[in-house]
Amino acid sequence: MTLSSKPGDEAGQHDDPHELFVRLLNAAHDKLLGYLISLLGNRHDAEDVLQLASVTMWRRFESFTPGTNFIAWATTVAFYESREFQRLKTRSRLHFDDELVEMLATERVLDLDHCDERVAALELCLGKLDQPSQRLVEAAYFEEGSVITLAEQLGRAPQTLYNKLNGLRRILASCIERRLAEVQP
Repeated sequence: MTLSSKPGDEAGQHDDPHELFVRLLNAAHDKLLGYLISLLGNRHDAEDVLQLASVTMWRRFESFTPGTNFIAWATTVAFYESREFQRLKTRSRLHFDDELVEMLATERVLDLDHCDERVAALELCLGKLDQPSQRLVEAAYFEEGSVITLAEQLGRAPQTLYNKLNGLRRILASCIERRLAEVQP
């Protein structure tokens, strides 16, 4: 089944175009956001650009051919929206030249195909950590600014937890690489 079809529906041919667009965009949201974060360097800008790109996709949806790769079409729209956003954003201290952004965009689109495999590997590897280590990873990545709060609760120096977190990142990266090597031919 492709992103553009429902079970029993040949390439979405019987879908209302509005329903099809919403369904495809919702299914692609996380991948598109990750793609834009990799291009723009921060989540806030990526969310802003995804909103702009979503409006553009909505307006141009008649140019999308149901049954083809929605992610490829959507990342193309998002890429051009991100370039325009970067041109207009003069307050940013970080600017990439167009050649670098195009290279990153191309590599990131290819990388999206393996996103689900990496997420599954990460979940498996996180499950292998002990509870205190899992809690530290959650505090660092899922709870804004709470490594310091966690350090205060544990009566430890924040730098101690950051050092532990660096070690956990290496352990997780190694585990994920091994897991991906096992599942890929």
